[in-house]
Amino acid sequence: MKIYVPMDSAAKALGAEEVVSALRAAAPEAQIVRTGSRGMIWLEPLVEVEVDGVRHGFGPAEPSDVVGILDGSSAKALGPVENLDWMKRQSRLTFARVGVIDPLSLADYRAHGGLAGLRRALAMTGQEIVDEVKTSGLRGRGGAGFPTGIKWQTVHDADAPQKYIVCNADEGDSATFADRMLMEGDPFTLIEGMTIAGIGVGATKGYVYLRSEYPDAIAVMTRAVEVARAEGLLGPDVLGSGRAFEMEIRKGAGAYVCGEETSLLNSLEGKRGVVRAKPPLPALEGFLGRPTVVNNVISLATVPVIFEKGGQAYADFGLGRSRGTVTLQIAGNVARGGLFETAFGISLGEVVNDLGGGTLSGRPVKAVQVGGPLGAYMPLSKFNTLLGYEEFDAAGGLIGHAGLTVFDDTTDMLDMARFAMEFCAVESCGKCTPCRIGAVRGVETIDRIAQGDADALPLLADLCETMKDGSLCALGGFTPFPVMSAVTQFPDDFARLKEAAE
Repeated sequence: MKIYVPMDSAAKALGAEEVVSALRAAAPEAQIVRTGSRGMIWLEPLVEVEVDGVRHGFGPAEPSDVVGILDGSSAKALGPVENLDWMKRQSRLTFARVGVIDPLSLADYRAHGGLAGLRRALAMTGQEIVDEVKTSGLRGRGGAGFPTGIKWQTVHDADAPQKYIVCNADEGDSATFADRMLMEGDPFTLIEGMTIAGIGVGATKGYVYLRSEYPDAIAVMTRAVEVARAEGLLGPDVLGSGRAFEMEIRKGAGAYVCGEETSLLNSLEGKRGVVRAKPPLPALEGFLGRPTVVNNVISLATVPVIFEKGGQAYADFGLGRSRGTVTLQIAGNVARGGLFETAFGISLGEVVNDLGGGTLSGRPVKAVQVGGPLGAYMPLSKFNTLLGYEEFDAAGGLIGHAGLTVFDDTTDMLDMARFAMEFCAVESCGKCTPCRIGAVRGVETIDRIAQGDADALPLLADLCETMKDGSLCALGGFTPFPVMSAVTQFPDDFARLKEAAE
């Protein structure tokens, strides 16, 4: 008997280790394979039992369910996992292997298509590699949405004795967990993507800057790098090609602002994590002053898919200038939270009401914050907005890292606006005045509004405009998105306080 149980952090938090202990006690002869999560968090721990080559799911499993799972009589039987609606409706490209394979088995990785992209890339010139990424239309999945191929071209063309690839794995946004799930469930695809990037732009060294709050991801990535090095995937002679690429895992110290690329680079160099002024761009003067590609986990982990299937095949998915797939992370007050990978172009309403099943509380949805703590609050009137970078921008929002936090009608949006300002005040690196001082004044101004001072509303709008235009990075520059969207889209939560004061 072959049984699959996730070792993903979310599954562990929900009792996966206790279920595994019960399975081992009840069926010591069974082969238990630890995997990543399929992304259906409401069903974790999800136990899969292989029957005639088909994996049948049971979840959310508890130790008391083990006997029924083993004999097939459990009321928590879900049927073949691949036939579940959540799985069938996805276009799993980047996450194709997550939840399927043993994350630390390179043989398992190869058996499911791994290294096909790298082998193809090794037969190409650097410029051909960059051109393939341009053809794919891949844009930065970390939040900025900048075309990946253009960034790679800049580093490729730069003349320097040393170049670097830096993976931004400092996933600090609320309701985001795609990077963690990828690193814990399919670490070799990130290593493969970074290696292709290095060969493409002429970089021989890479770093994964991984947040300290992810101990499981750190452990899995560290071991995966060791395995890759031992198997010739990393080192002076990648897969016998004569090309070199090496990489290391570096742990951050918990600063949210280090998700911004220049602050990350400072931290990586052992300096205080503060934002650098631009120019110069990191693509020309990045890590240790050398040309550096800084890309998000999902961006780099998608590169092997592009080279395995072809840039045009990837570009065939999507909407407008948003090509390929988006890894939606659905969280907050939602009935079915988890990770769902689909082509750009799905509507916000379909994600929340259809995929997410509405609120867990059963109350009406009031708002959805898309893009982490710096994202705008989207009201029901904007639920027809399609998931695409330009489409969301036109609606006054941003996709960011594609995390969605759902709120029901009991939420006070004035409280949420204050939280956004306070978050900025606490997490600011202090480099620029609009962010450092503006966020503190923002909290004070919202407190005045809460006390019934309606005259403070225009002052808040003016302050947000200053932060948006004057901040050095997105922390201060994007904080106005949640604040002003709360004010403009949910005016009743602010107006009633004025009425109470009168």
